[in-house]
Order: sequence, then structure tokens, then C-alpha cells
Amino acid sequence: MFGIDFGDGGLITFAVIYSGVIIVALWLAMIIWVYRDMRARSRDGISQLIFAVVVAVLTLPGLFIYLLLRPRETLSESYERSLEEEALLQEIEEKPTCPGCGQRVHDDWQACAYCHTRLKKACISCRHLLELSWNLCPHCASSQGEIALELPDYSQQQAQPQQRQSRQQRISVRRQDPASTSTESIEFVDTDDY
Repeated sequence: MFGIDFGDGGLITFAVIYSGVIIVALWLAMIIWVYRDMRARSRDGISQLIFAVVVAVLTLPGLFIYLLLRPRETLSESYERSLEEEALLQEIEEKPTCPGCGQRVHDDWQACAYCHTRLKKACISCRHLLELSWNLCPHCASSQGEIALELPDYSQQQAQPQQRQSRQQRISVRRQDPASTSTESIEFVDTDDY
């Protein structure tokens, strides 16, 4: 058969040589697989070499030891996980956006720089920025009414008790006279000059 003489133990010799070649090929394949797998899981060249030598010396028990001690995830899996975590953290962080155009805005902006939507208003007393719906300043506890837009800026000077009283009298007069109240309108010029 195919010119091979299997007489005088030739079949046994052929089986032993064939088995030896298969075992050596599997042994080399284990060493190469362990080295490549460790390379995908760690950047440390010494640990890659150590595990390859352990498998080369101990064969199947060395492979079992490697499988027990190898890092759980590959470098690419670790990188993808860190990207996912970073993306989740960015989603958790509150990013203020304009209700008009959806562009990102800063917390200290009174109006959107893109679509000119009014975002916040200034307190009539302390000039801190407030949400448009707030009727009371949480910083100075002053009431914010429609007349708040007409009052001058008192943040630079300390109001004397007389001035405070006269200011409150003006406020009460304006509240009684609906013709004296007006709403402030901010006029924005939309130009394409950049």
C-alpha cells in the first residue's frame, strides 16, 4: 500500500512516529496559543514569556495553571469597558442645553448665544442669576415680581433703611397700578457676521 512496508513492526513504528508528531504539534500549539493569549491580555512581556515557558515545561498541567491565573479580560475588552464607563459618566453629568435649539450652554449665561432664547434672569437685589420661574431669590431672599425687571441695580451700593422703605413703597404703588408695570423685552439682532 503506497510503497510502505509494514512488515517487522513497521506499522507500530509508523503509529509511534505519527503519534509523536501529533503530540509535538499539540505541545507547540499550546505554547503558541498561551503566548498569544497572554499577549492579548497583558502588555508585560516578561509575564508572556513566563507563562509560555510554564506551558512548555509542564504541558497540560501548565496549561491548566495558565487558565487559572490568566487575566479575566483582554486588553481590548478592558479598553471597551473603560470607554463604556466614561460614556455613562458623561451621560450622568448634567449638561445644560438650550430649550430652544438644544445647543450646550453655560450655567452663567442669561441668553443662548445660538438662538437668543432667554435662559435666566438676574435677581433685583443681589444680581445672582435665577431660573426664569423663580419668584424668590435663594441668595438674598428678595421677592422677584414682574417689576423686578424695571428696578435699578443695587448690588454696588448698600441700601439705607430709608431707601429700602421708599423702594418698598414704590413696589407697592406699582403693584396697585397695572398701567405702570411693563415687561422687559430683550431685542436680539440675528446677524451672520462671524
